[in-house]
Amino acid sequence: MKNLKKVGLTALAGSLVAFSANAVEMSVSGTAEVTYTTTNGTDASTGNPWGSNTSVKFSGSGDVGFGTATIVRTLNDNIGAALSTYQTLDMGDMGTLSLDANGGGLEGTVANDDLLPTAYEEVWTGVSGAGVIGAASNDTLGYSNTFAGLSISLAHTASYAGGTAGTGDGGNDGAGVTAKASDWHLSYDIPYVDGLTVKYGQSTVDYSLATENDDTSSVGHILYSTGPVSVGYRMAEFHDGSAGSNGTNVEAYAIAFNVSDEMKISIATQDREYDVPSGTNVTETSDAINASYTMGAMTVRGTFGESKDTAGQTGDNDEHMELSLVLAF
Repeated sequence: MKNLKKVGLTALAGSLVAFSANAVEMSVSGTAEVTYTTTNGTDASTGNPWGSNTSVKFSGSGDVGFGTATIVRTLNDNIGAALSTYQTLDMGDMGTLSLDANGGGLEGTVANDDLLPTAYEEVWTGVSGAGVIGAASNDTLGYSNTFAGLSISLAHTASYAGGTAGTGDGGNDGAGVTAKASDWHLSYDIPYVDGLTVKYGQSTVDYSLATENDDTSSVGHILYSTGPVSVGYRMAEFHDGSAGSNGTNVEAYAIAFNVSDEMKISIATQDREYDVPSGTNVTETSDAINASYTMGAMTVRGTFGESKDTAGQTGDNDEHMELSLVLAF
């Protein structure tokens, strides 16, 4: 009888091990990229134009009984640093929870700061900025779900200013933390108009100092796609809570066209108005053209952008050109 019990327990243990191993699917993927970048204008850099990065992504997912859990860690050339580290728990109709320890940009306004159609980079790359704050990827808690066609994305971080990403388990990274950030973002596909989507979100940074007022920002999109053409409109605002500080207002437009299954091109323009409490507001204008071509695992892509009155400084003009060769494996 004892031997039968031993056999039964051994078989049960073996089946549990087999079940545990089969319940989780692990995968490894990566990219190798080489870039050539030049800048011209007021803030031009004359350094080495060549750059490269190799990243490896480890991911695994499996059923944990009340949802599907996923873990992801992406490493770049500096093996000690993570490009992204996050965990998610998809609970079906109850939504998805996440902890974005570093770089994932999973939820909130950071994940939706610029969704205009593009063949490569955003219109402001290298010459301006998105003009949006948010719960940055710094041990950020997230939640997302869809109700009657309305998608909601929430994010909160307790270490927006100060603190470090990827706090170890059991740790309390309290040193230097001076602010918390909270985001909400909504997305809705317009009924009876295929391809039309509206999006809007807001973020607030709550400073611990009584003398520092909250910073706020908002971002909205109207996006439409039909056949090979995608167009978009984007607006954003940022308000610094400090008395007498500058804010910004952004409007941008973009159109992208799939020339073929392999080739895509896009153009975009952005106006970013800088509030000057003590003088006249200045509007920075940025324009960019992008293109990409994919053949198998290789993608060649490029962007050329320029800005006038960069960063609200009258007469400052900048240019940014970037070529990229990416191999995916």
